[in-house]
Amino acid sequence: MINKFLKNPQLLPEIFETMRDGLMVIDNEGTIQLFNRAAEEITGYKKQHVIGKKCSIFDCNACVVFNGNGNRRDPQLIEFGAVSNKECTIKSGDGRSVRLLKNAIVARDPNGDIIGTVETMTDITSSYRGEMGFQDMKQELRQENCFMGLLGKSVPMQRLYEHIRNASQSEAPTLILGESGSGKNLVARALHKLSKRREGPFIQMNCGSLNEQLLESELFGHKKGAFTGAVSNRIGRFEASDKGTIFLDEIGDMPLTMQVKLLRVLEEKVVERVGDHKPIPVNIRTVSATNKDPGNLMNIGKFREDLLYRINSVTIKVPPLRERREDIPLLAFHYLKKISVANNKEMRSISPPAMEILIDFPWPGNVRRLINALEHSAVACKSDTIEVSDLPDYLVHERMPEVSKGQTDREKISSALAKCNGNRTLAAKKLGISRVTLWKKIKALGIE
Repeated sequence: MINKFLKNPQLLPEIFETMRDGLMVIDNEGTIQLFNRAAEEITGYKKQHVIGKKCSIFDCNACVVFNGNGNRRDPQLIEFGAVSNKECTIKSGDGRSVRLLKNAIVARDPNGDIIGTVETMTDITSSYRGEMGFQDMKQELRQENCFMGLLGKSVPMQRLYEHIRNASQSEAPTLILGESGSGKNLVARALHKLSKRREGPFIQMNCGSLNEQLLESELFGHKKGAFTGAVSNRIGRFEASDKGTIFLDEIGDMPLTMQVKLLRVLEEKVVERVGDHKPIPVNIRTVSATNKDPGNLMNIGKFREDLLYRINSVTIKVPPLRERREDIPLLAFHYLKKISVANNKEMRSISPPAMEILIDFPWPGNVRRLINALEHSAVACKSDTIEVSDLPDYLVHERMPEVSKGQTDREKISSALAKCNGNRTLAAKKLGISRVTLWKKIKALGIE
């Protein structure tokens, strides 16, 4: 019975149409010769639209080797004669990205010469999206551009990583300075995870989010009946962070009367719950952060000088996004991938003109605002590539004019070169860019 089927080539197309997996036959020139019904459903292309066309129509990201005629060939297929369970992504007929599991084998004539390939495809898009978030997190932990949750390969970020490593080996109180949205909380967590206290708790408190009474209760705890609503004893965050790290975020917004109480805790290493006078010893490392200039706060009487000296034995400055523009593409693709998973909408890329706008924007609000802009763009985008039209209007309207931007760059570079006596390596470090980037800017701007 089987031999009858095999000897009747007219039955083969019928057999191919019953297959659950997509089937495609490509000749030696890369032209599609056969395309079954399952392949139509998976790719979104009708067979009459693809048969006779080059296989490059699918824009497969796994086919990276080209022959002399410009036809795509898989290097593994050429070397071994077969491809087994290879994941790849194609662009469907309606513009979607489709994730495939591909198997392929070369077809030969009786003389052993290659005449084409036979490929099967399985759609794994839904399962891939479900696993993508976890797999991406594992990969990012391994990549060299990621440091304890912080992303960036620029000189300012490399300098920041070094400061974090050094400070993490100390028990000294550390003050983190940086603009809103620049990642001060990530720096604080990195300090804890790299320290000797990594097995202990990491407790965070935003000092500007509560009024004085509630803030005191949150930090030091309270005794039952100490005030209206205190229906039971409660430990504060200082007690909770014993043998660990307490992170006092936005400490510059702390009321002056609370600053006095905090100073005593830091000096004596004891806390007293609100409504109680029993001292409770705490073994903590203090990390603080503010988006304001503590010197200015001290000068206008909003921050105690003695407290400032108590919390800033070590100071770490987090660079704003505008000072590390070369990290913007890395950050943009990283967060676009997260947004894609969260919204079950695969976004593959950002067009060059759109990326240029992202890089040129000054980013008040820093990484937090970049994420917000990408979320807006992903919702507005009708394909898998973010275009200029998908970006928030303010990005386009507030973009720095090219003449003004060029003049600003020229002045900064000329000043840095003058201060470094023409040494480009030192000037690049001062500007927070690589030496190659500096060389390109010097050439583009015609700086002598």
